[in-house]
Amino acid sequence: MSDQKQYATYNDVHNLCKEAAKGPLEKFQINLIIAIGGGGYIPARILRSFLKKTPDAPNIPIQAIGLSLYERLGTDSVEEAPGTEVKRLQWLDMNSSMANLIGKNVLIVDEVDDTRTTLKYAVEELEKDVEEARKQLPAEDEKKNKETKFHVFVLHNKDKAKKGDLPKDMTANRYHAAVTTGDVWICYPWEAENIEQHDREAKLHPIVDTKKTTVEESST
Repeated sequence: MSDQKQYATYNDVHNLCKEAAKGPLEKFQINLIIAIGGGGYIPARILRSFLKKTPDAPNIPIQAIGLSLYERLGTDSVEEAPGTEVKRLQWLDMNSSMANLIGKNVLIVDEVDDTRTTLKYAVEELEKDVEEARKQLPAEDEKKNKETKFHVFVLHNKDKAKKGDLPKDMTANRYHAAVTTGDVWICYPWEAENIEQHDREAKLHPIVDTKKTTVEESST
């Protein structure tokens, strides 16, 4: 990863979610959202507002999972380094929350698709657990034969070699990244201690959409 930092503001995140919800995500017909904490929480909440079909429609439920790719290097150390194994910090209950996913169009939301390791884990484990929950339903339950479709939304996808793979059908039809960036260090507003300074940095070092830049350059 490059040492170059690029900054996203709250307004950036809000507008990216709005554009995605009113555009590419609309066809997914989402009726349940799963936010990957902590970067997926704020985008998920914004998306919920814009995915409502009418003002009086019920809110789309949001559930949360917590995953970590980082581990402590020592018992007294605060230093962290990338781990080799995804760890569950928070997960859905098999008997209630997981069963509620059966037959739904589920949108998994995170802030960034970096190595894709976390997304791969989330998709595979959720698919596996939903299938297990389905098997536990009584034979007469009408949800027994209903299909669950998982979709993915991220604010930023880093254009780099990925360590994890998503199903080909998902990357082709059930995946949307609002912006494609280079392999840069992305700074999000919810990580900032001084939000005014963060916004000033964002004016100097905004997120660069590499796909948009390429298209604009090729058309000139």
